Amino acid sequence: MQAQAMTYERERDVARSPEPASSADAPAPVVAPAPATAPTFRLTPPAARKVAEALQKRGTPKSALRVGVRGGGCSGFSYVIEFADGAPAARDLVFTFPVEGRDEPVRVYCDKKSILYLNGGTLDWEKTLMYQGFKFKNPHEKSSCGCSSSFSV
Repeated sequence: MQAQAMTYERERDVARSPEPASSADAPAPVVAPAPATAPTFRLTPPAARKVAEALQKRGTPKSALRVGVRGGGCSGFSYVIEFADGAPAARDLVFTFPVEGRDEPVRVYCDKKSILYLNGGTLDWEKTLMYQGFKFKNPHEKSSCGCSSSFSV
């Protein structure tokens, strides 16, 4: 028996064998799942440095930062940034980011529900004349409130 080459149709997320010579010999199409991509979240180098400084100042340099999304706020969802002193929960995603001048990377935890809203996003550190702090850059955000702490999708 000769192996048949498989092709992938992106529009339908279906892998199919090439068409057989006659319909009598036609095997059923092989359905394959769409290629999965790992969720991504990015921490800019200035943000990673500020997280490392805050953890050091707290006296917990081995701890992590937890990012997430909660329902509420004036636009529907609110961003969450908090310290995580314990181990990540079983369903958490763990991201690590190098920090210049430091041997240990910074760890960021995100629960699987929140990554649906934060996937592909970035946490940055911003310092201007009017504002200093972390700022989410979220590709899923359709609108946000004036304080930039809540958003809608």
